[in-house]
This record gives sequence, structure tokens and C-alpha cells, in this order.
Amino acid sequence: MPRHSLVVRLTHWINAIASFALIVSGAAILLAHPRLYWGETGAVGAPSLIDLPIPFIFGHSGWGRYLHFLAAWVGAITGVVYVSAGVVTRRFGHASFQAYNVLQRLTYVFVIFVLGPLVLISGLAFSPMLASAAPWLVGVFGGQQSARTIHFFAAAAIVAFLIVHVVMVAATGFTARMRSMIVGDPGSVAERL
Repeated sequence: MPRHSLVVRLTHWINAIASFALIVSGAAILLAHPRLYWGETGAVGAPSLIDLPIPFIFGHSGWGRYLHFLAAWVGAITGVVYVSAGVVTRRFGHASFQAYNVLQRLTYVFVIFVLGPLVLISGLAFSPMLASAAPWLVGVFGGQQSARTIHFFAAAAIVAFLIVHVVMVAATGFTARMRSMIVGDPGSVAERL
């Protein structure tokens, strides 16, 4: 089992908290309008691309938007710290990273370098403020509503990854893996004495 550095452990737990906040706030935002559109516009009463089978709860989801925005930036900054530290320490080529099988490594690389940035950039693309400041970014996604739809599916893929990640941790030695991610040493205190 790999030994995790302090930077890896801190960024892992900060991102775990940020991810939880993103899931809760994203669900609140989605409940306020559980329809996905393609193109530039979409509204209640307009034809949608997908009607999600969840309750349509009208009302203000302002707290969800504020929490979502804050948690997204916490996650993004923490992700940059993690990747930067990984590059500087060569963690991604280090024996601790090599301890994972090929599928695990490819999955982590895909989530960190593809899905994470895609969720962040697509989320920014349907932000009204950024849409007015950088309309080219909205155009990359084919419109604000297209960016929202892409954001939803990329975020759903990350949530699926997180569920599998937690299940695998539980299935492969929960106590030792948690100890490794909390104190950095997979061995028990008695084994180190």
C-alpha cells in the first residue's frame, strides 16, 4: 500500500469536503431546474433535451449557487496544488503511484486531467458573468445550456468515480487505507515500534 505525503493527504481531504459540498449544492441547483438543454437558451416551458426524473422544486437556489461556486474554487485551487506537487516531486512516476494497476492509474489520470478541468471550464462557461466577459468560452461549448448539460454529465462521471473509489477503499482494507490517508503510514503504530 502506498505511503502518502502530507500534501497528498491534505489535498485529498480538502477535496473530499469540497466534493461533498459540490454534490449537495449541485443537487439543490438541479432540483430548482431539473431539465437539460442544448444550445444557448433553455427555460421552463421551452422544449428540453432531457427532463431528469427528479422533483421540480421551484424557488430560489441562491445558497446552492453560492456554496457551489465557493466549493468549486476550493477544489480547483487544491487540485492545482496537488498536481503541482505531483509534478515537482515526480509522484506520478514514483513507486507509490506505480503501486496502482494500469486501470486505476488511467482512471485517476482521466479524472484529474480530463473530467476535473472539463467540469470547471464548463461550469465557468454557463456563468452569466463569464459569458459576458469571455463569450468565446461559451462558444466552445455551443452555448450556455450546452455547457450546463456537459457540466452535468462530467460531474455525474466524477460522482460515479467517487462512489467506486469509496467502495474500493472499503473492499481492500478500509482501516489500513484510511490510516494511510490520514497519517501517511499504512502500518500500525505497533508495527513501527
